[in-house]
Amino acid sequence: MPSRTSWQRTFRALSVLLLATAATLTAPTAATARTTGASVSRGWNDYSCKPSAAHPRPVVLVHGTLGNSVDNWLGLAPYLVDRGYCVFSLDYGQLPGVPVFHGLGPIAASAGQLATYVDRVLDATGAPEADLVGHSQGGMMPRWYLKFLGGAAKVNTLVGLAPDNHGTTLLGLTGLLPYFPGARDLIDDATPGLADQIAGSPFLTALNAGGDTVPGVRYHVIASRYDEVVTPYRSQFLTGPDVTNVLLQDKCALDLSEHVAVGTVDRVAFHEVANALDPAHATPTTCLSAAG
Repeated sequence: MPSRTSWQRTFRALSVLLLATAATLTAPTAATARTTGASVSRGWNDYSCKPSAAHPRPVVLVHGTLGNSVDNWLGLAPYLVDRGYCVFSLDYGQLPGVPVFHGLGPIAASAGQLATYVDRVLDATGAPEADLVGHSQGGMMPRWYLKFLGGAAKVNTLVGLAPDNHGTTLLGLTGLLPYFPGARDLIDDATPGLADQIAGSPFLTALNAGGDTVPGVRYHVIASRYDEVVTPYRSQFLTGPDVTNVLLQDKCALDLSEHVAVGTVDRVAFHEVANALDPAHATPTTCLSAAG
């Protein structure tokens, strides 16, 4: 019979494995993180920006777990700014004493932060509605805002890049939790934002009860079959009216992007985001979109 000390060591090891795996697969690189201070000159988070007739809604970018308002968007934000959008991004889900790596707090509370931020953007721009583009948790968390916090009246479109709409098994690792008493409690207490994303969590059960969508909002999900964080990858897709689910490999069979790349560097995915934001002027998304 294993000793108490042995169980404690195993339990800690499993917890570290889960957290380290999530961090390795979703965190920005150190090189990217060093650019944080210089990013304000990249053309977004300009509160004097007024939406144009061509793009009448500001775009709010919602980072993923262990991301932040800058590092997650060094590729997509300039891409959208160059196309004439007013683009904004927020930090959410901060834990005390944990800088740079956000999205770890309770997701319902993070949705409240998003609600406050969208109001700020709408006040600054004078627009009646915004569009949201989120990566990973940032593509799923806004659905709580839309469903429970009045966001449906203020949002036209939600675009999710590799969103964990129905949670994740993290390549099966979460299935090991029941074998280690106390492991789930540790994750709940230390990083509730991670616990909320485990498939079958109370948060996700409440979020998805009664259907995936709410009336009046268009939903556009962009996923990759090579996603190693949100697994199985098809759990990212939504069902309901006004939903478009896109598998990147159906657009470009050569696209090998995994979870992080879908939201940070994949210009095929970026092109599909642009189509989702302006469907009236959408053009086919193909492998050639990477050059656009």
